[in-house]
Amino acid sequence: MYAGKLIFSQIMDFMPLKTFRRCVGKYRGNFKVKTFSCLDQFLCMAFAQITYRESLRDIEVCLRSQNNKLYHMGIRGNVCRSTLADANEKRDWRIYAELAHSLIATARTLYSKDAFIEEFDETIYALDSTTIDLCLSVFPWATFRKNKGAIKLHTLLDLRGNIPTFIYISDGKLHDVNALDLIPLEAGAFYVMDRGYVDFNRLHFFTEIAAFFVTRAKTNIKFRKLYSHPVDRDTGLVCDQTILLTGSASRKGYPGKLRRVKFHDAITDKTLVFLTNNFNLPALTIAQLYRSRWQVELFFKWIKQNLRIKSFYGTSENAVKTQIWIAISVYVLVAIMKKELHLKESLYTILQVLSVSAFEKTPIYQLITEQKCKNELTPICKQLKLFD
Repeated sequence: MYAGKLIFSQIMDFMPLKTFRRCVGKYRGNFKVKTFSCLDQFLCMAFAQITYRESLRDIEVCLRSQNNKLYHMGIRGNVCRSTLADANEKRDWRIYAELAHSLIATARTLYSKDAFIEEFDETIYALDSTTIDLCLSVFPWATFRKNKGAIKLHTLLDLRGNIPTFIYISDGKLHDVNALDLIPLEAGAFYVMDRGYVDFNRLHFFTEIAAFFVTRAKTNIKFRKLYSHPVDRDTGLVCDQTILLTGSASRKGYPGKLRRVKFHDAITDKTLVFLTNNFNLPALTIAQLYRSRWQVELFFKWIKQNLRIKSFYGTSENAVKTQIWIAISVYVLVAIMKKELHLKESLYTILQVLSVSAFEKTPIYQLITEQKCKNELTPICKQLKLFD
């Protein structure tokens, strides 16, 4: 019988405690704290994410029912919903944001060699945002519309491993295009985004630092064709053109040449027009790059379904941001564990298994990879009849 650590403790072993303590010290998270430390807060909130707890009372009842195992989980303080609520309300959310960024850096290193598009070595990012609806009377700081509250998660997703490299939490009023002023740009990388991010003043900055973008063209764009390249129409390509913008504002914002690729998707019977500042890749690869943008939509769908970021344990801005950053930390932590243990199962499968096994004492690799028992009937051996 395995007499080692609990499943929950094995997961938390992948967390860099030295980095976490540095973040706590930087923002004085444990200042005048005697019984319920920032680590206790993180572990309780991480437990809630892994086991799908719905409320602070839910967290308290579940952990107190296993009171004799809390020490082995790393929780030293007394678990009380009011104490946890106060911690989420008052302790700086930036502690957990910096922890998440540290975990993201580790995960990106682990997934850097994963192939995404064959014979494509450059880093590919997908940029998008998702809106989380909130009740304005309960969350008055999250203004969106007159009678509606919301927050936005602006996310830059590394498509190798689906690791979020940049996340900015804003109120619902911040337009997506403003996120281009916030994201860190990397020379030589590709940034794939929808037409909500088309702002030629901002897109010109990509070209200035030798970064590449692929986006949808708006229907009212004004341009002049300079050259038309030959394309294979059997692949769905309609045209591959080099253009100059002719609108007064767009021409002033982006005075250089652009590439315009038109593609007809036979499956959906839609014709899509893409703009990019890369003139070297085949036109079909440009279309494939834009199709890969859908991964960020799947990422948003996945985290909303599998992490607790749609209903919150607190109502203040600090509590909401704390919960979101801890949820992201848990997501990246499980991704790191998956890579370190060479698990082939999906993150969804791993999280589902972990959610019902947090208090078990089984090696994680054995728990995840163990095959189902086959209910096969054993062959009846030949035996002489007693009564013949």
